Amino acid sequence: MPAPKPKASRVLLVASAALLSLSSTAPVALAAPAPSTTTTPSATPPAGMSTVGGTRLGQPGTQVKLAAGVPVLPKDITGRSWIVSDAESGEVLAAHNAHWRLPPASTLKMLFADTVLPRFPKSTPHKVVPADLAGIGAGSSMVGIKEGQTYTVHDLWLGVFLRSGNDAVHVLSAMNGGVEQTVRDMQDHADELQALDTHVVSPDGYDQPGQVSSAYDLSLFARSGLQKKDFREYCSTVRASFPGDTTKNAKGQSVRGSFEIQNTNRLLSGDTDVPVYQGIAGVKNGNTTNAGATFTGVAERNGRVLLVTVMNPEKKEHNEVYKETAKLFDWGFQAAGKVTPVGELVPPKGAVTSSASPGATAVGKNVGASAKPVAASSANGSGGVGVALGIAGGAVVLLAGAAFLVNRRWPLPDLVRRRTRP
Repeated sequence: MPAPKPKASRVLLVASAALLSLSSTAPVALAAPAPSTTTTPSATPPAGMSTVGGTRLGQPGTQVKLAAGVPVLPKDITGRSWIVSDAESGEVLAAHNAHWRLPPASTLKMLFADTVLPRFPKSTPHKVVPADLAGIGAGSSMVGIKEGQTYTVHDLWLGVFLRSGNDAVHVLSAMNGGVEQTVRDMQDHADELQALDTHVVSPDGYDQPGQVSSAYDLSLFARSGLQKKDFREYCSTVRASFPGDTTKNAKGQSVRGSFEIQNTNRLLSGDTDVPVYQGIAGVKNGNTTNAGATFTGVAERNGRVLLVTVMNPEKKEHNEVYKETAKLFDWGFQAAGKVTPVGELVPPKGAVTSSASPGATAVGKNVGASAKPVAASSANGSGGVGVALGIAGGAVVLLAGAAFLVNRRWPLPDLVRRRTRP
């Protein structure tokens, strides 16, 4: 849905010092080294990494500013890279090797969805042809799409988010002009989001030489995606009905079957050793040979929305990536408002427009969020969960005699507590 136009009453006049403050925290244009052509990441983080979002985020090791009243970080976090951030303000509360370029696995599907999802109405039908499913990697996660069957775009996105179906990704890529075109589109979008650690080779996150991202970039993708209503709906859906094969019944009539699919995000759907996390609302998990387990989650508690990304825990216990994510969420909710941020999630390039000439005016793109919430709706599918995060348009601040800039906050009002599930 289009973002509502900001009202004049919400335009705030701020001092020119605010512009200096924004410029001082702007991302340093330090690109990470070119990705390796191998598929196996190094055992240790590089000494120098990108400093987008703050110089401390480019340093190896754990970055946190502990002070009186701030809880200590959990001691048993083994992820090679992780980051805890405020989804609305963009403040990074703590991080560990945040810009380490690692294989992303299916968490890269967040970038795929953020890029492609707005391009096709969810009711659009598509009949699958053999070429749509060509080139899917061996051992890929699949939702079970069949050649010759027709699926709606809504069906395909359920397959992407709930079952991490590479077959659904390839069909949507075919609709988007093919895999190569989709990879280019994703890379362009990553660049627009200032996700400079990311190099896209496949749209589904399957292990490929040179395909890398970072905990920092994955958090940018999640934050951008969560601005989209449909993205929020799909990533928070627990289970849904998916179209199956078409068969003939006893009367010779064609009948389309269906089967249930469940979200493989264990903090959302739960498991024997992982309970559903209080306030969880998505986002995406992944697991491949080279990436190990990866996960980005978003959760809300007491009006605060946090993002946590964990990549490749060294501890290989069952569901370890979810257990470590839950511990970091717990710490983040306790530390938020007490801990001094060590960096920020930067806005997209197009979010800030300024003028070099005094007295000139320019308007920043409306990519943020407004103060007026939009009522949340229920996700489709059997056992679906209410959409947990609302949407809004952009808040703008007027800099005296200079330019309009989009507020760095991306508010997500209308936060809905998760419904009790059987």
